[in-house]
Amino acid sequence: MYSPLDTGLGVGNTTEVAEYQTAVREYREKAGLSQEALARKVDVSRQTIVNIEQGRSEPRVFLAIAIAAALGGIALSELFRKKVSS
Repeated sequence: MYSPLDTGLGVGNTTEVAEYQTAVREYREKAGLSQEALARKVDVSRQTIVNIEQGRSEPRVFLAIAIAAALGGIALSELFRKKVSS
């Protein structure tokens, strides 16, 4: 079960690591963009997009906003959802 993301990604000093589910790949594919094309639009490497899509890294707030805008103005809460333990 997931709840909408309610905090900034990659912000603050915390020892607790939140786990997030990402829908970047799903929306990227719907937009007809390759990982390389999305990376160029938001000025990062293709590997950065790969890492975000695979959950290996979380984007900082400004990158998350740029990705959402590049994918057609998708809400951040649709792209990144915090995993909720049951």
